[in-house]
Amino acid sequence: APHLALALSEAGALVFTITRRQSHLTAVLQALEGSSFANRGGVVADLATTQGTSLAMEAFDHHDSPVDILVNDVQSMFAKPFDEITLEEWDEVQSRNLKSTFLLTQAVGRRMVDKQYGRIVNLVSGLAERGMINTSAFSASQAGLLSLTRSLAVEWGRHNIRVNALGTGWTTAEDIPLEVQQEELLVRYTPLHRKGHPRDIAPLLVYLCSESCDYTTGQAVYVDGGLNAHP
Repeated sequence: APHLALALSEAGALVFTITRRQSHLTAVLQALEGSSFANRGGVVADLATTQGTSLAMEAFDHHDSPVDILVNDVQSMFAKPFDEITLEEWDEVQSRNLKSTFLLTQAVGRRMVDKQYGRIVNLVSGLAERGMINTSAFSASQAGLLSLTRSLAVEWGRHNIRVNALGTGWTTAEDIPLEVQQEELLVRYTPLHRKGHPRDIAPLLVYLCSESCDYTTGQAVYVDGGLNAHP
């Protein structure tokens, strides 16, 4: 998301962006260039394939820059009754959300292990820890991301790599009037009675990517308006 890239750039990071669609990459790069923040450009690649991951790493290497931070933001929502999900649909959801994170984190993580330093943040949905009707495939992928986060935190802690999850609720990048938001049932269900915005998430993301995060790893921290605490 452009807002998250801007927050990291404002904090001093040189951002390299990988997206599945050119329109998403263009939006991020235009936001960075419009704010005069330095960036490393980006590439369009399918990270759910080894070929796409290799393409992304090759594009990054053109800049001859080390990698200190990895932010995986690959939440691809899918909703359908469980008994109607096809095997192809199930595999696609797991590939987009979980396999892509596995492949890129493995490629980048190897470099962090060699360097003995790194910050990895996986953005996850609150559905990683709670159930909701018609979201079984998506929820399973998010639970997998959360377990991957915790396992890598334990496995790579000795390499000075911190791995955390940033949990989100119902968010939108649009500035929608509060009274309009509250017409939606899920917004009324959220304790703070509004949707989240990327600017709500950005400060925590910057912290989890910073030196200040030195004693925080394996955690899932939620910025969701209290949704995950709702019974």
